[in-house]
Amino acid sequence: MNLNAALIPARSEQQAMDWSLVLLSQDIETTIERDPETQAWALRVDALDRTRAVRAIRQYISENRRPRWVKELPGTGMLFDGRCLAWFLFLVFLFAFEAMGQRDLSVAGRMDNQLVREGAWWRLFTAVTLHGDAAHLMANTITGLVLVGLAMGAFGPGLGLFLPYLAGTAGNLVGYLIYDDTRRALGASGMVMGALGLLAAQWFALLRHGLSPRDLAVRGVLSGCLLLLLLGLSPEKNVDVLAHVTGFVVGLVLGAIFALGPPALHRNAWVSRIAAALFVVLVLIPWGLALRRP
Repeated sequence: MNLNAALIPARSEQQAMDWSLVLLSQDIETTIERDPETQAWALRVDALDRTRAVRAIRQYISENRRPRWVKELPGTGMLFDGRCLAWFLFLVFLFAFEAMGQRDLSVAGRMDNQLVREGAWWRLFTAVTLHGDAAHLMANTITGLVLVGLAMGAFGPGLGLFLPYLAGTAGNLVGYLIYDDTRRALGASGMVMGALGLLAAQWFALLRHGLSPRDLAVRGVLSGCLLLLLLGLSPEKNVDVLAHVTGFVVGLVLGAIFALGPPALHRNAWVSRIAAALFVVLVLIPWGLALRRP
């Protein structure tokens, strides 16, 4: 027995793995052990590092304490953030506001290549929030609630909204660069696919952190079901494939950047707040400019 070592008990293998990553980020060497008699999990660290290790774990627990609106999906280990509902209620509000005849928001904010070329850059953003009919809105809302909620659970509320929104905007930008001036488009499909890309990007981190084949299989099946839900059950007739593919690829790349970065980066409270603030700014300012136009 190593008399210069100390044990830090953990409730499960997953918790021990999470804590070991926290300690490694603080340059504290650790090994995960399981007692053959009690089957209890623990982290073994140098006795001189025990105080610093416990302090780092307590800080991690404090910063990652789940609010009541964040729930774990049974059997998957994935988190769902219910605050995503606020964003989709906003999309429903815009649709209802236009349906009541208050303002023709689609004309004011839809993607129009010719108008963007003439300087209406804000349409790249406002088009993400608009829908052509109730079926279009319903398809993106139902699928988006699941995917964006899971993205917010995985990357935090700020990044989980901001990065898919950027991916949806990127889909509009690529369509602007490739199609001619007659193209008009709207919808949150690119953003929804961006959220799926974020979730897929977690595979890079999961493989690096040594998740079991069972855990990877569960996530793989779930990802396949979500993709089927999005593409196979969509009632949309004119699916913008380019926007979907671009949104997914951009979401995958952005997600990989954060998933493969420092373990605590996308869970940092300030990173989440800054991302949330940028998201709000890039929603409100473009709409402010759109509504100022006759």
